[in-house]
Amino acid sequence: MNTAVKNDTFQIEPVLRKVLVDAEQDHQELQEMFQLMGWGDLPDKLKIEIKDDVSAMIEELRGQYSTCDSFVQKRRQSVTYWVSCYRDGICSLETAIQALKVRKL
Repeated sequence: MNTAVKNDTFQIEPVLRKVLVDAEQDHQELQEMFQLMGWGDLPDKLKIEIKDDVSAMIEELRGQYSTCDSFVQKRRQSVTYWVSCYRDGICSLETAIQALKVRKL
């Protein structure tokens, strides 16, 4: 049996352009969030580790929701503590990142 693979022409350029535009917008929003927290000067490696935490903090500050969950509050205290330790020179960047790394279950 002879089968032929149909090769549809797919224009990848518009898709890549949209991905690039979306990534740039996400990057700008992320930088704005860190600026709002006063943490704009943090290294990107640390920002990547805490971006979800910072995003949730900003949403709460904007009135999107309020959390009373003790685990969320402890995580936020931990993020604030380790960012302060790093900025004050008490710990290294790698120590702060390792302390804030979310462990998989």
